[in-house]
Amino acid sequence: MLKGISLLNKKGFFQKKDSSIRRFLFSPILLIPLFLVIISSFLIKSIQRDQIASDSLSHLLTGCLGYFVAFFISYIPIERIKKYSLIFYFFSLISLLLIYFFGISVSGAQRWLSFGMFSFQPSEVAKLSTVVALALVLDRKIILKVKDLFLPFLIVIIPWLLIFFQPDLGTSLVLIVLTFVMLYWSQMPIEWILITVLCGATAIFYVVESNILIIWIPFIGYLAYRSSQKFFFPIFAISFHLLVAKLTPFLWEYGLKEYQKDRLILFLDPNRDPLGGGYHLLQSKIAIGSGGLFGTGLLRGKLTYLQFIPEQHTDFIFSALGEELGLLGCVIILFLFFILIKELIKIAKNARTDFESLIVIGIASTFFFQIIINLFMTIGLGPVTGIPLPFMSYGRTSLLINFISIGFVLSIFKRSRSMKNQ
Repeated sequence: MLKGISLLNKKGFFQKKDSSIRRFLFSPILLIPLFLVIISSFLIKSIQRDQIASDSLSHLLTGCLGYFVAFFISYIPIERIKKYSLIFYFFSLISLLLIYFFGISVSGAQRWLSFGMFSFQPSEVAKLSTVVALALVLDRKIILKVKDLFLPFLIVIIPWLLIFFQPDLGTSLVLIVLTFVMLYWSQMPIEWILITVLCGATAIFYVVESNILIIWIPFIGYLAYRSSQKFFFPIFAISFHLLVAKLTPFLWEYGLKEYQKDRLILFLDPNRDPLGGGYHLLQSKIAIGSGGLFGTGLLRGKLTYLQFIPEQHTDFIFSALGEELGLLGCVIILFLFFILIKELIKIAKNARTDFESLIVIGIASTFFFQIIINLFMTIGLGPVTGIPLPFMSYGRTSLLINFISIGFVLSIFKRSRSMKNQ
C-alpha cells in the first residue's frame, strides 16, 4: 500500500508534502467536525442506553475514519479531482437509478442501496457530486442570458427528480438551495434568483389569498424588467409565475405524499394531531425546554432515556443536545457551526480559481441550509423534512460524505491566495 501511495506521489497525484502537516491535521476545519462527532456519539449513546447494539460506536468510528479520509484527500490537488468530476456525477446518477430497482424501503421511502453488511444512501453522494459538476459548468460558462441557464439547470434537475420521487423532500430542497447560492456566487443577477425563488411565495399567495396576486405579479414583472431592460423577459417571468399559481393545486395533490402534506400543515399547529404527525414536534420542544440553561448532563436526559422522540438519534439529535447540555450547550455547538461556515466562506473568497471557489461555497451552503432547517425543525419553527444535522445526526453515508467535502475544502485551502501570501 505504501509503495502504491509513493507511486501516485511520483506521478504528481498528490500535492507535495510541506512542513504544515500538523497545521492541517489540527485545523479548525477538521477539528470542529470531529468534536461534533464526539459530542453526538455521547448523545446517541444516551438515546440508546437500553439497547444491546448502540449506534454511538459506529458513529464515532465513522467520524474518525472520515477525519483521516479528509486529511488524506487534502493532499490531492483539486485539478486531479476536476478531471474526474463528471465521472463522479454520472456514478451518483447511476446509483440513484439503481434505487428504483434494488433499493431498500424504510418508512415508505426507498433511499438506500445494500451490499451485504454495508448500505449507503446515494442521495448523500449526489449532493457533493452535483456541487462539483455544477462548479465545473459554471466555471466554463458565464451566465449572461436566460438560455445560459439551460446546462446548469440540466445538471441539477436530473438528480433532483430522482431524489424527489424516492421520495426525499429534504435532500431535494438542499439541491435547490445550493444551486441558487452557486449561481449567485457565479455573478448571476440577483433579480433572476429572486424571480425563481419567489415562485414559492406565488404558490402560497394563490392558496391563501389569491387577490394578493393582483399586486404581486406586476412586482415580479418589475424585477424582471429591472434585470434585463428588455420587453421579452418581464412577459416570460409573469407568465411563469401565473403558470406556477395554476399548477399549485395539481402539484399539492399529486406531487407530494400524504405524510409530506401532513408535515407541512402540522408544523403550523402540531396540537391538531398530538399523537400522530405533530408528535415529533411537540416532544422535541418539550425535551429542549426541559434542559434549561445547563441541561441535565450527558447520559442523564430523562425524555431522551425514555425515547419519547422516535428516531431521535438521526434528525432530532438537537433535541437530545438541548435536554442534556441545555441552552449553554446549544449555543456552544451553534457557535462552532458558525465558525466552520465562516471559515468556509473565507476560503471560497480566497480560492485561486472560480471552480475551486464554487465548490467551497456549494459545500458551505449545503452545511448552512441543513443546520438552519434542522434547527428550525426541532424547535418547531419549520416542518419535519428529514434533513440531518451535519456531523451530528446518525448516518454513516452522510457523515463520510461530509468529511470528504471537508477534504475538498482543505485541498483548495492549501492552494488559496491567503496561504500563498503567508
